Amino acid sequence: MGVSLDLLRTFLGVYRAGSVTRAAELLGLAQPTVTDRVRALETALGRPLFERVPRGMAPTPAADRLAARVAGPLDSLEDTVRADLGAAAGRFARTVHLGGPAEFVCARVLPALAPLVTEGLHLRVTLGLPEELLSGLTGGALDLAVCTVRPRLRGLRVEPLCDEEFVLVGAGDGAAGEPSAAPLVSYAENLPIVRRYWRTVFGTRPTRAPALVVPDLRGVLAAVAAGAGVSVLPRYLCAAELADGRLRPLLEPALPPLNTLYLAARSGPASPAAAAVWDLLRTAGRDWRG
Repeated sequence: MGVSLDLLRTFLGVYRAGSVTRAAELLGLAQPTVTDRVRALETALGRPLFERVPRGMAPTPAADRLAARVAGPLDSLEDTVRADLGAAAGRFARTVHLGGPAEFVCARVLPALAPLVTEGLHLRVTLGLPEELLSGLTGGALDLAVCTVRPRLRGLRVEPLCDEEFVLVGAGDGAAGEPSAAPLVSYAENLPIVRRYWRTVFGTRPTRAPALVVPDLRGVLAAVAAGAGVSVLPRYLCAAELADGRLRPLLEPALPPLNTLYLAARSGPASPAAAAVWDLLRTAGRDWRG
């Protein structure tokens, strides 16, 4: 029995997505079609490629070996076809799937990409943490991702996007008191941004548990502006509140803590639409310090 490109492409979709359901969505196929193609490929090769697990499909060692051999050639072939289609139908012939942290994407990425959307770009956005975004990127669900930590996975193209500056803030009217005694507001129990600021600026760790935890920095900003306590925020996110007095900086260190954000995509040729998004974000990122 011969092995068609359709069987290999479907196999790679399941391998990357980790489930038949997700692969069917990405490939635009019915779930039974995906299942039948995987079974046909297993029959042709004479070995199982996946094992069913509670959350999807786990690849066997044979699947790992096959994916390593066919992923590169299949991706190159598909990108070549997409590029040709894009040249005929316009550079935005394909929808771009982009992931990133909610606050940064909403505050900076989406406004920057608005002109491309008006020109015809179709964009789908996923918001999440670095681990989730990198899984989507390597699995084929995302074309690009903005990450708050540098990705270390093979097969990715990674470039610095911009630096975000952290600032210790409290309510403009001083209702929460001084940072040494005021309640701490954080987006996670382990105080990730607060802890980094304390270590860099004060040379120590915060000794208090957060009084308020909300898993969105925009919620942290709103709570601090209302007088719930103090927190550490990226300056870009609270620039308007600092300017109009709703928030006040509690400290202005000579060397404020910085964090670098990265733009990542799979290695190899990109579709014209994904390349346009990459180029625009890289250009806009040069002005995003803060």
